[in-house]
Amino acid sequence: MATLQLKQVVKQFDDTRVIKGVDLDVNDKEFVVFVGPSGCGKSTLLRMIAGLESTSDGDILIDGQRMNEVGPAERGLAMVFQSYALYPHMTVEDNMGFSLKLAGVSRQERRQKVLEAARILQLEPLLDRKPKALSGGQRQRVAIGRAIVRNPSIFLFDEPLSNLDAALRVQMRIELARLHDELDATMIYVTHDQIEAMTMADKIVVLQGGVVEQVGSPMELYHHPRNRFVAGFIGSPKMNFIDVEVIGAGGEGVDVRLPGGGQCTVPVEGGQLQAGEALELGIRPEHLVLDEQGPLAGEIQVIERLGGSTSLYLQMGETSVTVVTDGDVASQVRDTVRFGFVPSRAHLFDRDGLALQSLQRHPLADISRQDNRSAPSAATSH
Repeated sequence: MATLQLKQVVKQFDDTRVIKGVDLDVNDKEFVVFVGPSGCGKSTLLRMIAGLESTSDGDILIDGQRMNEVGPAERGLAMVFQSYALYPHMTVEDNMGFSLKLAGVSRQERRQKVLEAARILQLEPLLDRKPKALSGGQRQRVAIGRAIVRNPSIFLFDEPLSNLDAALRVQMRIELARLHDELDATMIYVTHDQIEAMTMADKIVVLQGGVVEQVGSPMELYHHPRNRFVAGFIGSPKMNFIDVEVIGAGGEGVDVRLPGGGQCTVPVEGGQLQAGEALELGIRPEHLVLDEQGPLAGEIQVIERLGGSTSLYLQMGETSVTVVTDGDVASQVRDTVRFGFVPSRAHLFDRDGLALQSLQRHPLADISRQDNRSAPSAATSH
């Protein structure tokens, strides 16, 4: 069993507070991803969990035991960094077993643990090689193997794929997900890449400015973002935001006036909204549909053809809008196209950026990677 609790955790450097009272529960065997833009505090929070940074206030508990004053080596954790940090003069086998050698583990037991980790990571043919004879992906697997042999209670990953090219990143994402399933271990993973978060996580923690904006399964954050920041950060391409005006609110939702004079009813709670109030309508690019009778129109500025799909970047007055459509769409740059959407796919955000509560619960919102490994990713969910 390996659980983690953060209770009002704070990190302050002189007069600057970079972690601002974070509360979080990580359950046994969960794959939790910290995600957010550069400078949001995700790596600092991970280093605090590892014991590499002190805690200014609050408590860090591992399996119910307070760890604030416990050193990194005694916390039972293993960390994999962005840099591989392999010893160039050692073989793969020696690199993976070095921490065990320092701990006084016998040569026979070291070799047994290294061979088991090599089997899991498909490194068996490479054990006699030096790091310079390995590819980037192989070096990262060795770094992960070095963590596995320690049999930690929790694995910590600090942007481990950032140094890899695009193809290797995809391959390593698959391997890390498989590794989590095989080891049945608790893992905490830091990344700025929301696609990594969506495809690997059981639970995503979205951070901004040292504050947790939302915690939930990938599909929960995708379908029910708490605020405009989460809505814009989760999903690729990012959500479109369009200024709208309240016409009225009732039991079916909020009636809004769209740019160009069209109207629609978004199924969210209207609360105390008044006619004429300004809101933002959020709609994901993959939920917009080209339609000659659609209520919205924009001029195509850029076209990105990806084969199976095409992204159209439109200008609608002063608002930029992205539409993801069929790969064979015949539209050209500077064409004016009309488009629409299903109102149940839309979100409304108030002047403070908070999402109005949906009247509908999406059936996939509570599915995590742990519950259903085939749940669609942010880029393909419809």
